[in-house]
Amino acid sequence: MDLAYIPSPSTGVIDLGPIPLRGYAFCIIIGVFVAVWLGNKRWIARGGRAGTVADIAVWAVPFGLVGGRLYHVITDYQLYFSDGEDWVDAFKIWQGGLGIWGAIALGAVGAWIGCRRRGIPLPAWADALAPGIAVAQACGRWGNWFNQELYGRATDVPWALKISEGPNRAAGTYHPTFLYESLWCIGVALLVIWADRRFKLGHGRAFALYVASYCAGRAWIEYMRVDEAHHILGLRLNVWTALIVFVLAVVYMVISAKVRPGREEIVEPGTPEAPDSVEAEDAEPGEAKSDDTAVESDAVVESDASKTEDAAETAKG
Repeated sequence: MDLAYIPSPSTGVIDLGPIPLRGYAFCIIIGVFVAVWLGNKRWIARGGRAGTVADIAVWAVPFGLVGGRLYHVITDYQLYFSDGEDWVDAFKIWQGGLGIWGAIALGAVGAWIGCRRRGIPLPAWADALAPGIAVAQACGRWGNWFNQELYGRATDVPWALKISEGPNRAAGTYHPTFLYESLWCIGVALLVIWADRRFKLGHGRAFALYVASYCAGRAWIEYMRVDEAHHILGLRLNVWTALIVFVLAVVYMVISAKVRPGREEIVEPGTPEAPDSVEAEDAEPGEAKSDDTAVESDAVVESDASKTEDAAETAKG
């Protein structure tokens, strides 16, 4: 008899009259709002304008949802295109099934379009949004709890997740991998925020740190899962994906730090933090700050000289 466990919801849908409120979709929506809110605060702190993150998210989020669903359907095609399966289910995103790899990849395309329209460097925007994306994933993983899916191996630990009998699942207590990943993503967000403040990460390195640290956790969490998946050389496909993406992210951080050290001074065109004004403020006393300043100084000197001559003539008269 299990003395302690995490219960699963009896249903993943709450009907508000004729409108069904699905837990999976609700978790994703909360995650998007949190990501935009946190990203906006970080963007403003970097010198950008309020609202820019949300404007670009209008492009990134739809692309990300499509990319996440495409990755899931392609890698788990047997769930929709095998004998006895209905291919129409591939469009039922509310039933679960979003691959973060596809969401980030295609979401980046949408973000690139939005950034290009605003004249903003994509790496700077990605750096600002990186911790928010991790928090959004932490929120989104609770959608798996509502759907009773993507759990780990059977266990009797006190924090085990209790799963009820249902299609393609057996009743029992299992490792709550959704909870493990949610907590890991919170840790990733805190790590990126700390590292960004400590080392002033720029040119996409904060985003690369998020990617690398997330992949490190995803690899061991994915290894615990028992849901059906494709295997390559004995490892699940997503484990290989996490390992490869981890290496690419680390390589990017190393090369980027050598090629483009430091961080961007200006992240959005038209902001008041222009380099010229900063140089003028930092100029030493007596140092020429600009051509206009020099002209004004010459004019003052000439005016004083003219007044002196007039006073002398008056005295003689």
